[in-house]
Amino acid sequence: MASLDMNGSYPLTKEEIDKQITKTSPGNYAYGYVKDNTFYVDYVGRADSDLNDRIKHGIGKYKRFKYSYAKSAKEAYEKECRNYHDFTPSDNKIHPDKPDGSDYMCPICGQ
Repeated sequence: MASLDMNGSYPLTKEEIDKQITKTSPGNYAYGYVKDNTFYVDYVGRADSDLNDRIKHGIGKYKRFKYSYAKSAKEAYEKECRNYHDFTPSDNKIHPDKPDGSDYMCPICGQ
């Protein structure tokens, strides 16, 4: 069974984001909701440099979030690709974009 391999889920509020994501770092996140103790993924994304700032873009649109830190933008991109392919979230309309100026390839489809 596929796993996001992330911390959470937490309410998607500025206060909760600031409480949970305490360092400036690349990372990954998922937005979604919980039903019957299961987290349902609506969207997966990444931050190439500041996860705390990036994840706040979903406030007001989504109910909950999960997250994980990454060591680099490349690591965050590759995890975002895996999560995208594993979960095919309804709100991810296109394949994840590569980080600006990079030539990284998706580890799943090679895109």
